[in-house]
Amino acid sequence: MAAATLLLALAGCASPPTDRGEVRAEPMTSQDLIQSDVNRMATLGMRDNLVSIHLLADKLYRRNPKEWRKGGAASRETALQTLRESIESRQPWPALGERHDVQALALALQPEFQGDRVAAFCHALADMIITAHGGKTSFHLLDGIDAQTVYNAARNVEIAVWLLAQRRDAAGRPLLLADEIGPQGRNLSFEREFGKIVARLDLLAEVTSEKYRRAVVSYVQSFVGGTLLQFLPVEVLTSAVP
Repeated sequence: MAAATLLLALAGCASPPTDRGEVRAEPMTSQDLIQSDVNRMATLGMRDNLVSIHLLADKLYRRNPKEWRKGGAASRETALQTLRESIESRQPWPALGERHDVQALALALQPEFQGDRVAAFCHALADMIITAHGGKTSFHLLDGIDAQTVYNAARNVEIAVWLLAQRRDAAGRPLLLADEIGPQGRNLSFEREFGKIVARLDLLAEVTSEKYRRAVVSYVQSFVGGTLLQFLPVEVLTSAVP
C-alpha cells in the first residue's frame, strides 16, 4: 500500500506533458488528382525545404544582423520578406549577378563576397535545390525527377554547411555565425535544420530511384494476384430442368 502511495505521489510531481503539436494534412484540391505518390512527396519535400531555408535565413540574420543592413533593408523582417519573394518568384538575386545554382552558392561562400551573405547564401541554396528538381516546386504526373541530381543536391548542402563552418574572412572570423558550442551552452539548431534538408533530399532520391522498379513489381503483383491467386468456385452450379 505504501509503495502504491509513493508511486502516486511521484506521478503527481511529474511535469505535465508538453504539447509537441500534431501532424497536419492539407485539404484535398483538384491538383491532387494529377499527382502520383512520388509527385506528392516531392511537392511536400520542396515546400518543407523552402520553409527550412527561410527559417535558417531568419536565424542567421539574428546572429549576423550586420548582413541585412548590407543590403539596405530597413529591418530584418523587410530583408526576410524580400528574400522570400525573390525565391518564390524565381527572380535572380542582384548581388549574385548572372550566377545561379552551384555557381551562385560558391560565390556566396567566397571570403571576398561583400554583399548580404545571408541572403546570397540562402537564395543560392534554394536555387540549387529547385534546379535539382528540374526547376519546379510543384510536381504532377508528367513531371520527371532525376534521382541523381536530387542526391547531388543533398551532397551540395553538406558541402555548403562544411564550408560555412570552416572558411574565414580576412580577419580570421567565420563567414557567418551559426552553430555555437561554448561556456554558455550549445546551439546546434542550424545543424539540425540543415540535416532535415539533407534527409528530405536523400529520401526523395532513394524513392525516385525505386519508382520504376516498384512499378514493375506492382504490375507483376497485380497480374499474378488478378489471374493466378484468385479463389476458384467450388459450389456446383445447376441449371433448372425444363
